[in-house]
Amino acid sequence: MHVEIWSDIACPWCFVGKRRFEAALAQFEHRDEVRVTWRSFELDPAAPHEQSGERAARLAEKYGTTVERAREMEAQMTATAAGDGLAFDFAAARSGNTFDAHRLVHLAEAHGRQDAMKERLFAAYLEQGELVSDHATLGRLAAEVGLPADEVEELLAGDRFAADVRDDERTAASLGISAVPFFVVDRAMGASGAHPPAALLQLLQEGWARRTPLQTVAEGDACGVDGC
Repeated sequence: MHVEIWSDIACPWCFVGKRRFEAALAQFEHRDEVRVTWRSFELDPAAPHEQSGERAARLAEKYGTTVERAREMEAQMTATAAGDGLAFDFAAARSGNTFDAHRLVHLAEAHGRQDAMKERLFAAYLEQGELVSDHATLGRLAAEVGLPADEVEELLAGDRFAADVRDDERTAASLGISAVPFFVVDRAMGASGAHPPAALLQLLQEGWARRTPLQTVAEGDACGVDGC
């Protein structure tokens, strides 16, 4: 069974959703038969290399509220994340464009390290105050999860996997995905938002139950486990 998760590194709920999905998957009877792919989604494709000013002030402007209320929202998000074992630090967060970070996640997929790269980027941005648009920072984080330095350097100097990121985003649009995290099972079922583990476990169970068995349209002479 294939689970695709659309998310952005700059999305706090996406990191919470990752933890909750992991908890759900750990309880899923067929977890060893689930393949997970992280898909790219940019909440702000036009974001600069680094945003200026206080994050809460930008949040207040975006949602038409006061800076004080925005800080309360951040505090509430921090408390929620703590309940899932995460230590958000919005005061230290440095916001910027996430496009290159998404390209790095695609490179990590090619090396079987996608989940580890996604995890490292989330933690870097939301917990450790790292600027995930900075190439030196991305190179260091990639090295920490074991990606080849030469390939990372080549990627950051060029446009490798840029088309893959855009393809993920076009697919998201075609599926009607406008908010993240968004979980898709076998391109047949979906769930929007960082639902509790029990709800995500139910999604996995329903997805497994709805799998379409292989339809055999013709049979002939063949060898099987019991002989020929």
